[in-house]
Amino acid sequence: MEATAHTDITPLIQMLEATGKNYNVSKIVQAYEYAKALHEGQFRASGEAYISHPIAVAEIVAGLELDTDSICAALLHDTVEDCSDKTNIKDIEKKFGSDVAMMVDGLTKIVTLNVDDMEEAHIENLRKMLLAMSKDIRVIFIKLCDRLHNMRTLSAKPEEKRRITALETMQVYAPLAHRLGMQKIKTELENLGLQYLDPIGYEEVKTSIEQKYGKSIGLIEKIREDISKKLQEAGIHFALEGRIKSVYSIYKKMYNQNKSFDEIYDFYALRVIVDTELECYTALGLIHEMYNSVPGRFKDYISTPKPNLYSSLHTTVIGRDGIPFEVQIRTWKMHYTAEYGIAAHWKYKSGVTSKEEMDRKLEWIAKLVEIEDGTRDPDEFMNALKTDIFHDEVFVFTPKGDVIQLAQGSTVIDFAYAIHSEVGNKMVGAKINGMIVPLEKMPQNGDIIEIITSASSKGPSRDWLNLVKTSDARNKIRSWFKKEKRADNILAGKAMLDSAVKSLDRNLTETQKGQLYSSLATRVGYASADDLFNVLGFGGMSVLRLTSRLKEEYNKLFPPEAPEEKIKDVSMVPVVSKLKTAKNGTHVIVDGEDGCAVKFAKCCNPLPGDDIIGFVTKGYGISIHKKDCPNVQANLGQESETKRWVTAEWDDSVSSSNAEYEAQIQITAIQSIHLLSDVTAALAELKVSILQINSRKIDRDRILLSLKIGCRDVNHYGNIVKKLKDLSGVLEVGRGFS
Repeated sequence: MEATAHTDITPLIQMLEATGKNYNVSKIVQAYEYAKALHEGQFRASGEAYISHPIAVAEIVAGLELDTDSICAALLHDTVEDCSDKTNIKDIEKKFGSDVAMMVDGLTKIVTLNVDDMEEAHIENLRKMLLAMSKDIRVIFIKLCDRLHNMRTLSAKPEEKRRITALETMQVYAPLAHRLGMQKIKTELENLGLQYLDPIGYEEVKTSIEQKYGKSIGLIEKIREDISKKLQEAGIHFALEGRIKSVYSIYKKMYNQNKSFDEIYDFYALRVIVDTELECYTALGLIHEMYNSVPGRFKDYISTPKPNLYSSLHTTVIGRDGIPFEVQIRTWKMHYTAEYGIAAHWKYKSGVTSKEEMDRKLEWIAKLVEIEDGTRDPDEFMNALKTDIFHDEVFVFTPKGDVIQLAQGSTVIDFAYAIHSEVGNKMVGAKINGMIVPLEKMPQNGDIIEIITSASSKGPSRDWLNLVKTSDARNKIRSWFKKEKRADNILAGKAMLDSAVKSLDRNLTETQKGQLYSSLATRVGYASADDLFNVLGFGGMSVLRLTSRLKEEYNKLFPPEAPEEKIKDVSMVPVVSKLKTAKNGTHVIVDGEDGCAVKFAKCCNPLPGDDIIGFVTKGYGISIHKKDCPNVQANLGQESETKRWVTAEWDDSVSSSNAEYEAQIQITAIQSIHLLSDVTAALAELKVSILQINSRKIDRDRILLSLKIGCRDVNHYGNIVKKLKDLSGVLEVGRGFS
């Protein structure tokens, strides 16, 4: 519910004084006066003076009982961004200290970004905020309070802005509040978000809840009385709270489970708050004596708390009238944590939690920020955000009984890397509950997982990057490839860019490609093309993110030229002389002529030593084919094409030249994580340049590799084929045709 806006700090001061805590009120007043002066003349979309917003945010922050510096940062959080001509972070630090300045900086959007689109700008701001959050958790507390007040006052914004803000709230900020255990803020953010995304659905559910509660109020009161009497008889000191599921919670359940409102029975929950853990279990036993429990609906979050520190016992029982309801049982300490989450335990609260313990509880933030290392891909960052913060959890066990928490949908590979990087890197298999399982197997709650390792393992497979769910595992796999396989990464990364260039229908020489890739690397912030290839190769960046920049760099370096006059018949082909040695640079003589404009057909890639033939193309010179090329065999018999075929032969100097020609090789092999590295190592040993690599799965066990390489002649090609046939797992090596 929207609070009345005001520009007076008196209610905030009264609120702080009522807590009895030792706040530095003079510092807070100074921050207010500084912010008010800077925001003078600025107004919100509602027409209210802008200072009303920082005050409202500070009041929400004070409600979390955060410290003086947090309240000062809340009052100042928009000053640097909105008043940059009047102040900066250094000014804030000088007046209010380094802690306040650091928090304000973490809350300030990056206003000048060298990015290509608004999506990247948005993600960079999220990344900056989370990086600041990893250093000081108070940053995200204040940001959530800021977002909550913005959502409470969102009606003043245009409809499109309302929907964008509400969607971002549902996708980012409400899940963050959940991950931090801040249930009250999370619930309000979700309900407000739903109001703007589906106002009709929101009102329908809200009305249905009010009507159903009105009809059930007598039964609910009877349940409360019965449970109170039972607990009093047992001598337990307790408090009872009734809770109706939130509008969004019921809306989501109806949507996900395709149910009508009448099919939602557990819309009501009773909360029992006691003094000790032992009393929690005693109360549970008493309630199960009174009512029948629903199978599969008991959860013990006391023995196994959620990652956001939430602890309680949950059980669903059926009342004597046949209506199911949920009971939550917790201690007062658990209750405070359930309401305020990590904010109830943050490391700056003296005497509550040690720095080491809090850092351990916030370890997931540090892991998320690790994605900064080695990737600038916004899509990858958002995927990690959604996986690591916004997922449901699965709890599994090591053979020694240690509990490991995984994201829903994780594989046994994720589990191995959750234990330790070395366990993952040396993994060769896994067992779940004593049974060997495939690496893509997803464990379920309560499974016991054993990882099989081998000292002779050659490391993880690149395929694992497509199997793992968590960014932690993905980062560790990439880290291994980054350190151990730079040469392979460079080859793989270059092949990716070569393929991207080919898809743009650009025919470039290797020299031109070198220029293009160097220019592209500089543009995206890498010192050399090899550094860019390496990042692409180990998966630190998606080549799709570079496509638009690749086009721009190409057009800048190689602007389009005027089209050449098309060749209509053989007589139009320029002839230089009739020598035995060709001077066209190709070592090919066509119909006794050495100066013809020729090109080698991509369908068969002829090599010196092959029997060849020429075909007069419509406008682009003479195309040289192998005589046994499928395209030659298919077209030679067509009468309309007969006059366009011409004789061709290699000149006398080709055997002594060191010129390289493109050749294709197709390798059929048993699928293996080492196949690609073995092939590239063999070609490197022969000093053969790889121009392109593509792969395709034939069936469950076999894979087809298609390579384009640099080759001198058919004898050189034969040596390459022999070397590749000797590799382990290779079934067949042949000359490829496109």
